Amino acid sequence: MTVAPAAVTVRSMTAADWSAVQAIYSAGITTGNATFEAEPPTWEAFDRSKLPDHRLVAVTPDDIVVGWVAVSPTSPRPVYRGVVEHSVYVNPASGRRGVGGALLAALVESTEAAGIWTIQSGIFPENTASRALHARHGFRELGTRERIGLMTFGPWAGQWRDNVLVERRSQLS
Repeated sequence: MTVAPAAVTVRSMTAADWSAVQAIYSAGITTGNATFEAEPPTWEAFDRSKLPDHRLVAVTPDDIVVGWVAVSPTSPRPVYRGVVEHSVYVNPASGRRGVGGALLAALVESTEAAGIWTIQSGIFPENTASRALHARHGFRELGTRERIGLMTFGPWAGQWRDNVLVERRSQLS
């Protein structure tokens, strides 16, 4: 399915969206450049780990999910209450059509409204599309965490991977 930016709407994610979200997550996993996870979590695990007010999906006019974004708190310590780590995934067939940008823009809006001052993430250096997307949306690269994680699946099993740490600081902080 091909999606143009004007054809997507961003809305809150619901449990009913999970099968589509999970399929998009799985597609990202198969690239080897999206996550250290070997498989998507269950809905229950995802639901427990992500902040409910900042789980969003991009949908077509027919309400077909073509991308998603969600955040987790980085720490339970009160001093870090305004710092979250995010993930953003787009259906490969809808890539490079503004879906990721629409999701990041909506995420920034929802987190800033909630008083969250820092959104961060780790991106594999090879994922140049994600790095460029984040740069266009005000994220800066803080540095590379070398050999930070060991891949456990696919042709990458046993390989240590680097991660580029990116963050976006709110104008409110």
